Amino acid sequence: MQTHAGHRTKNENRNVTRAAGVVGAATLLSRIFGYVRDMVLASFFGAGMAADAFIAAFRIPNLLRRLFGEGSLSIAFVPVFAETLIKKDRQDGLRLAVSALKLLLVCLSAVTVIGVVVAPWMIRVVAPGFSDSPEKMALTILLTRLMFPYVIFIGMVALCMGILNVLGHFAAPAIAPLLLNLAMIAAVFGVARFSDSETVQVIGLAGGVLLGGALQLALQLPFLLKQGLRFRMPSGLWHPAMKKVGILMLPTIFGAAVYQINILVGTLLASLLPEGSVSYLYYADRLVQFPLGIFAQAAATAVLPSLSRQAANGDHAAMGNTFGHAMSLVLFITIPAMVGLIVLRDPIVALLFKRGAFDLQTTRLTADALLYYALGLWAFSAVRIVVPTFYALQDTRTPVKTATISIAANILIGMALMGPMRHCGLALATSLASMVNLVLLVLVLRKKLGVIRWRLIFSSVLKTLIASGVLSVVAVLTFRTIVSDLTGAATLRLLMGIGTAIGGGVAVFCCMAWLLRIPEWQKVVDLTRRSLNRS
Repeated sequence: MQTHAGHRTKNENRNVTRAAGVVGAATLLSRIFGYVRDMVLASFFGAGMAADAFIAAFRIPNLLRRLFGEGSLSIAFVPVFAETLIKKDRQDGLRLAVSALKLLLVCLSAVTVIGVVVAPWMIRVVAPGFSDSPEKMALTILLTRLMFPYVIFIGMVALCMGILNVLGHFAAPAIAPLLLNLAMIAAVFGVARFSDSETVQVIGLAGGVLLGGALQLALQLPFLLKQGLRFRMPSGLWHPAMKKVGILMLPTIFGAAVYQINILVGTLLASLLPEGSVSYLYYADRLVQFPLGIFAQAAATAVLPSLSRQAANGDHAAMGNTFGHAMSLVLFITIPAMVGLIVLRDPIVALLFKRGAFDLQTTRLTADALLYYALGLWAFSAVRIVVPTFYALQDTRTPVKTATISIAANILIGMALMGPMRHCGLALATSLASMVNLVLLVLVLRKKLGVIRWRLIFSSVLKTLIASGVLSVVAVLTFRTIVSDLTGAATLRLLMGIGTAIGGGVAVFCCMAWLLRIPEWQKVVDLTRRSLNRS
């Protein structure tokens, strides 16, 4: 029996690693085009009025996406959906999925109508500093109203992702953001052909957001149909299992969206700082989102269905093993990414954004913000693994309590640091608040599971830190050999310097991982070898 249980756990760990690889690869493609999109936005709008207005307006549908999509119904739905498939049958599970989709559509439509009506009051709360500029305030309100229907599209996409992930399909939901990026890029260039007005161009960009949302949802539909889901199934709005989803959903509205709420708090406080502060934080956050989305979110997406199945079977020992595997794997990848972002922050920002309206001063201020966001990357990543573990256990209260404390800490620390450190203080506050959230979550999880091999995780992290330290030295020396002065460096030289520095750093890190015998290195090698053999 023990051997059989160990075999099941090993299979689940393998499934998590494989699914994380699929999601990570698809997300990598989406993120690359996301940076192309941000390069286009930086070139057209820099860090001026239009950029600040768009970023502040786009924060609201992004937050609601987390609250009503990924952060509530989707995450609360996955454990119940997995439990229904295991304890009842597939048809009943599919009826539950259709009910959830119908209910979410009704809720998001109502939220959108309300949001369009109350947009002026929302912007005064989210960006109170914009009141000093009536033109900026008016543009932000207009953009908010134009983009609010995006909440419907992206919320439905998030729930479709949860359904497909439990059914074993990860690629389509992961690659969907690529369509949003392509639509926004096309919108900016398309409108720019007919108008030189920055206001008209940013309004066209808002139209691109809506188009991208519609395309993302359309991509999911064929795969849902292939899995046997039919929207005409006799389900109504309220499947019996929706009661449990509803009970889990309300607390997760707050708990799962803590990072986005903290970013929103940063936007609010940054609006009180000099013009451009909102944009500096946005571009820096986008760079941190690259490893966070590819590695941490990919692993979190992959691990939730596995944890939910194990929780439904009451196998806490297997859950502890799967959690430890996912946590070690994520930290093994995100710690060197964090170190790389910190030591190469100036050239990376210059390469991606320094052109057009995005000048040298804007580059330096954005790189400063990136430093303080990057310091918290390990905590942002770890929280993405810990929170789904609580949801798999159908415990939504703990993440809510810790999120409340984290948000309060972010506000207090941000207000204390924004005076002496300006926008950098807000970035640091977000990182510190996430660390507070992680520590509190881990303390509770130790009591709940009790079977997690923390010593192995800490041993792996320590070795990863040593390997990352060597990586940082090699990366800095390699870059400075190729680019001695960042001020006048050409784009091609910057690209060559960063590419060589990253390549050299990764090579050295891999060698150190092999020498230090970090377990996660062998797991990644084994998975890659099996994938190559299958192909």
